[in-house]
Amino acid sequence: MSKTVKKNARPVKKSYSSPFTNYWVKENYYLLILGAVILIAGFFVMSLGKWDNPVSLNLSPILLLIGYLVVLPAAIFFRKKQNDKKADNVPGQS
Repeated sequence: MSKTVKKNARPVKKSYSSPFTNYWVKENYYLLILGAVILIAGFFVMSLGKWDNPVSLNLSPILLLIGYLVVLPAAIFFRKKQNDKKADNVPGQS
């Protein structure tokens, strides 16, 4: 009968990296600050004049909609495109 030989192998430590570690970059924070400024401007314009002021009735809802529905979601979902160097070095493509 033959004996089985045991190898002294070290356990491999696998490091798992989260895909969300570097999600927010400088541009995301700029868009978030821009959205906050637009919202503050919208609420400020809403407080101007009397209750029937046409500027506060027309301009402030437009500013608030732009801030809430365009700029803030853009700040959350904006992601820079990364250049894939493997795709650039594929032979046969020029």
